Amino acid sequence: MTLPLPEQDMGPAQKSGPDYSVPPVERAFRLLRHIAAGNHCRNSSQTAKEIGINRTTLIRLLATLEAERMIEALPDAGGYRLGTGVIALATQALNERGIIPTARPVLKALATKLGLSAHLAVREGREIVYLARETPMSHLASSVREGSRLPAHATTIGRILLAELTPAELRELYQGQALEAYSDKTRTTLEELQRQLETDRARGMTWSVANFEHDIGSAAVAVHDYQGRAIAAINVTGHASVFAEDSPIVGEIEAEVKAAARQISEALGYRGWSSDQM
Repeated sequence: MTLPLPEQDMGPAQKSGPDYSVPPVERAFRLLRHIAAGNHCRNSSQTAKEIGINRTTLIRLLATLEAERMIEALPDAGGYRLGTGVIALATQALNERGIIPTARPVLKALATKLGLSAHLAVREGREIVYLARETPMSHLASSVREGSRLPAHATTIGRILLAELTPAELRELYQGQALEAYSDKTRTTLEELQRQLETDRARGMTWSVANFEHDIGSAAVAVHDYQGRAIAAINVTGHASVFAEDSPIVGEIEAEVKAAARQISEALGYRGWSSDQM
């Protein structure tokens, strides 16, 4: 088989010093970032044009990244998403930066105190990825596993992280994308989602009473790093009745989840809490 000639970089940056970059590696990372943003690469010609590489190179990169488990094929709709290899690398990186070992004992204490399952997750494009889970001694413990992915727009962790985006960033993220309904409470238009996020932002947390899954309630708060960036979020989940407006522990849940998020954030160097968040 005759292989194509090496591809030329498109618009190389001018550098004053030696250039030690490796174009094939740069192209692979360009593709990974493209997929991480929620683009599934179903149309190879369009994807090649969008990220500035030729179609043959794109096909080879996709095959290589899939073989290395950096991406995985979507069996039903076609295309790709980030794979378990990336999740493992990200988890290792976050472990070294301290967020998982910092968060885990806080989540454990939160789960024990409230009798609810507690989780830590990050947003990747239009999905969230769970990094840590602590459960109480209860038959109602969460079945979500570390590494699980869920849609950001329909979940409490996803919503509180989406609430950190500007309206323009939110529109760009969901441009041309359908918002799938998981219950009759799911916001399925960008305008409805934006209004919900404004309410979430004003409260400083997100709340769900069977919004995503029947009989399951949830509440989430963002975790910030020393630069003030919302790098993750934590939530607690349990039976929907516990999160209902007339539940006797609604106030306790809100206070404890906010306190736990503040504890993790402060351990990461964040000092930006306002008086109404305390």
